[in-house]
Amino acid sequence: MMKKIVMAGALLTLAGCVQVDTYQAVVKAPAPAGLEGFWQSKGPQSAMVSPEAIATFIVTKDGDTLDCRQWQRVIAEPGKLMNRDNQVYNVTSSLDIYPIERNGNTLEYDRMTLTRVERLTPECEQAWKKNQTASKTAQ
Repeated sequence: MMKKIVMAGALLTLAGCVQVDTYQAVVKAPAPAGLEGFWQSKGPQSAMVSPEAIATFIVTKDGDTLDCRQWQRVIAEPGKLMNRDNQVYNVTSSLDIYPIERNGNTLEYDRMTLTRVERLTPECEQAWKKNQTASKTAQ
């Protein structure tokens, strides 16, 4: 009996997980209203390596994304939006999956709080342009 209860609890826990086997298999979803644009961390974030680190998240109307993190170097990970069970996720090309919650001009993403910004940092802007060029070449 106890074994069945433990198994039922494990199944319920796993039911909320999102799994993706290949990046190519992810069906890209267009950005919901108000999500398109540039989002950036403001001040220290516990999920970041350092208080000086900056996280930038770019979302296009078509659902393409770029997760750009910078501190001593820039790490930029392209991705795409995915809808599953009325929840929007960002799926990166390395198969990291992050739920996205927007409340006005604030975004909860990967244990960080991001706010809408008008401009990218120069480093993330360069990574964005490089990513757009690479994706056009791949098509």
